Amino acid sequence: MSSLPPTSSADTDARAAPHTEASAKGTAGEVFLAFLALGLTSFGGPIAHLGYFRTQFVERRKWLDDVSYSDLVALCQFLPGPASSQVGIALGLGRAGWPGAFAAWAGFTLPSAAALILFAYGVAHLAGFAQSGAVHGLKVMAVAVVAQAVWGMAKSLCPDRPRAALAIACALLVLVLPSAAGQLAAIAAGGVIGLAWLRLPQLPSAVHRDYGVSRRLGATLLLLFFALLLALPALASAFASPALTAFSTFYRAGALVFGGGHVVLPLLQASVVPNGWVSNEAFLAGYGAAQAVPGPLFTFAAYLGAAMAPLGGWRGGLLMLAAIFLPAFLLIAGALPFWEALRHREMVRRAMAGINAAVVGVLAAALYEPVWTSAIHSRADFGLALAGFGLLTVGRVSPVWVVLLAAAAGWLLGL
Repeated sequence: MSSLPPTSSADTDARAAPHTEASAKGTAGEVFLAFLALGLTSFGGPIAHLGYFRTQFVERRKWLDDVSYSDLVALCQFLPGPASSQVGIALGLGRAGWPGAFAAWAGFTLPSAAALILFAYGVAHLAGFAQSGAVHGLKVMAVAVVAQAVWGMAKSLCPDRPRAALAIACALLVLVLPSAAGQLAAIAAGGVIGLAWLRLPQLPSAVHRDYGVSRRLGATLLLLFFALLLALPALASAFASPALTAFSTFYRAGALVFGGGHVVLPLLQASVVPNGWVSNEAFLAGYGAAQAVPGPLFTFAAYLGAAMAPLGGWRGGLLMLAAIFLPAFLLIAGALPFWEALRHREMVRRAMAGINAAVVGVLAAALYEPVWTSAIHSRADFGLALAGFGLLTVGRVSPVWVVLLAAAAGWLLGL
């Protein structure tokens, strides 16, 4: 792979310390409403969620630039836990500090968590919702959202032949190895190739983002993450508390799983079904309902907490929801102050340029499998996806309205 030209002396002269952007620029209420709209309409899984986030916060609201966003996505892909939720938490943290981080998580997570807790209480008519035409229309619209994200990120993150070729190669690798391991391998390969071959001009000033977390606090949060991972099982065993045992189980699931919600489900099933907390039939029923709600799939923990024998009810649902998302909070907030310092170093920037190209390739592969293959089954589906893509890219229509139109169109096609 050929290299880009080395930086010029002018570029070298421009290497002053990057200007720091203020962390809090908005209010927690603003963040909550922005993420609530996405939490009510973001179907399609974590890849689609990242597309929604980019459209809303990079293109429309301009809370951060494309490079900062892609670097953030790359960091969250390397961390265990729900990547899209961690990106949302970081966006809220950067916009409105700690209240903004919690507001982003609450707005994006609580709608689906509330729906699944209600389902656990026995709202049986939701059982057929997953097969409805409206939900199918929302899945089709996820194709348009992810396609827009691939198109926009490719233009900004793959501006030359080496990075475009790297993105294509990583997409092919993920298609050959369609798993979380394949995605991580593609991203790691992108970093190694970028470090070895890419040469980049210096970043302009005023791109360093201050998330309002000091290195000391970041180190404390990371230490707390590992301390809880080790201490919770011991405490649960010592006190023989069902609630503490369940909290420890769900915390471990959120802390150790790479690859998103679908990967955490087998671990949860192996933990709650053999123990008799939830029957296998109830587990599968809740899993089906979780496919029909927007937002992160990790909210399945709220259903299990509400349905579990040792807990039950909305209190159990909220407790397990907190347990499975707590590692995501600690990891992303703890890693950000170190990441923001590292990503401006020359070697790290070259590696990140390769990783960003790899992320584009991973996203392109995901556009086909599972987004396209699970949603496009007819010419009408393709037409609806194409119309949504046009509204988003040419018409510049808000994705919230496009999603609502897609749900209505899917319902009409289902008739």
